[in-house]
Parts: sequence; C-alpha cells; structure tokens
Amino acid sequence: MGGIDVLRCGIVDYQVMAESMKGLQKRRIADEVGDTLIFVQHPEIVTIGPKAVRDNVVVDGYPTCLTDRGGGITWHGPGQLVVYPIVKWEVGDQSIRGIIGRLESWAIAALAECGVSAYRDDAMQGAWVDGHKICSIGLSFLHWVSRHGMSINIDTPGSRVQDLECCGIPAGTHTSLSKLGYKKDDRGLTINFERVEENLILTCEENLGRVPNNPVDWSPEMLV
Repeated sequence: MGGIDVLRCGIVDYQVMAESMKGLQKRRIADEVGDTLIFVQHPEIVTIGPKAVRDNVVVDGYPTCLTDRGGGITWHGPGQLVVYPIVKWEVGDQSIRGIIGRLESWAIAALAECGVSAYRDDAMQGAWVDGHKICSIGLSFLHWVSRHGMSINIDTPGSRVQDLECCGIPAGTHTSLSKLGYKKDDRGLTINFERVEENLILTCEENLGRVPNNPVDWSPEMLV
C-alpha cells in the first residue's frame, strides 16, 4: 500500500488552485510527484461545470467561473472544506463511479468520527445528512489521474448555500452541518474545519487505500 502526501493550503482563490491542480496532475502522470491530497478553502465562488453550461443554467447574485470537472454548479466559500485528490488510480480501481463511491465512503466515515450519521442518496452523488446534501463531489481525469474532488459544508455563512439551486437540486436542499445543528458531538467536542480534516486523514487509508504522510503547509506558488 502506497503513501499519499497531504498539503494544507489555507485560503486560496479557486482559479489559482485550479491551475495548480493541472500542473500537479501532469507531474503525477509523469511520476514526478506521488499521490497527493490538497486541503483548502476558497473565497466565495460558484463553479459552473459542463452540464450546467449545456443546460443554460443562470446563476444570479454570486461570483462565478467555469470549471472542467464533472457536474453542474457547486458553491465554494468560507466554512467549507475542499479536498482535492491528485491520485494515479490503479487498473483495478479505474471506474469513475467506483472512485466517486470511494470518496463518498470516505466523507461518510470521516463524519461518523465526528458523531454525524451521513449516507448516500439516489438523488445525487455525495454525502447527505438528515435529508440535506452537505458533501458534493466532482472529478476530472487524465490518464486515470484524478483532479478536482469533494467539498464538505461545515459552517457556511448565512443562507448562501441554501439559496442556490445546485446540480438540479432545489434550493434549500444543500446546507451545512452547523445549519443542521451539528456544532458539537455527544462528547461536547466542536465539529469544525480542523476536526473534519483530521478525521479525513484518519480514515484515508481505509477508504482510499493510501497511507497519509504527515501534513505540510503548501501554497500554489511552490509549484512554479
């Protein structure tokens, strides 16, 4: 079982990170770097995927940008943890649905460590809690190296997520853990960005089949 590098990036503009991911993906294809996990937050942006473009989806009242991951529209912003796996998937794992399933299981396992019972729903890929979607997944592949990834809404501002009709799901369906009342677990421990990240690292080996290396601070400028 191989290892996976873990990069903590803080807050980074979405488009800056998107370009950095392309660079890392090319380097992973060439075996210049190993498998890598990126943990990051973005300033508010609504990303518009190819499906939303085909469906002529219009987003009002939010900053937007186009993206080349699968899916429709996705909100990113404060209080949301974004995880990008730049991973070279082995022959036995080369199934898009299978890889998405691994990410779903990973999010569900990490949330369980926080005392939150998340689950899958046939309505849309991702992870759901109490009838609401709190985790979105969208990927892009080149030579079976993944780019983009998943986002988990932990403590998002106001009703910015709830007011947006994402991926064809009615407004009010997407939300965050805090809006559902999941601010502390039954031991009184706070459910926050750091806690969810810690539990994703804890459950990485079981769900992604890779042993996480010690996290390091990283910024996209280091790729230049």
